[in-house]
Amino acid sequence: MGETGPIERSKKRVWLVIAIVLLAVAIDQIIKWSIASHFYLGESREVTSWFWLCYVENNGMAFGIEWFSKLALTLFRLVAVGLLGWYIHTLLRKPETPTGYIATIAFIIAGALGNIVDCVFYGKIFGYAGWFYGRVIDMFYFPLIHNSAGEVLFFRPVFNFADSCITCAVAAILLFYMKEINKQV
Repeated sequence: MGETGPIERSKKRVWLVIAIVLLAVAIDQIIKWSIASHFYLGESREVTSWFWLCYVENNGMAFGIEWFSKLALTLFRLVAVGLLGWYIHTLLRKPETPTGYIATIAFIIAGALGNIVDCVFYGKIFGYAGWFYGRVIDMFYFPLIHNSAGEVLFFRPVFNFADSCITCAVAAILLFYMKEINKQV
């Protein structure tokens, strides 16, 4: 009676992926809307000496890097999420794939989708650009190490919840699931 059959296990894993993606995207968007509606662009508030909330808009990729046009970057993100969706679909069909590995891929998809929402809709919603040209809202800042002049040496980037989902999932994959990646290659 306590045994779960392969079909029930598969359904549970599909629902797990859906729950992770929906919940993570919802949390990301709630935080971004809260920051955008309670801060002025460029405003920062100290929570502790090592953690600040800021309202920054990022037009590029991670760390504000702008290698491509905004439209190309947004379209690339959409294609990447499509490919990750196909990948997770194939993983869900393999009962031997660890559920934790599937969850990490779901968090990467969720993080990418959270930032895609910003890129696709925010320019139009906030009235500064057209569809697909929005900027990603970032807010978490951890100035952990300073030099004697008070300049931040580590950690300068301002990031968001979606970025955290991606970064933590990739770290988990590198730490715990390299064997799975090697199986897939």
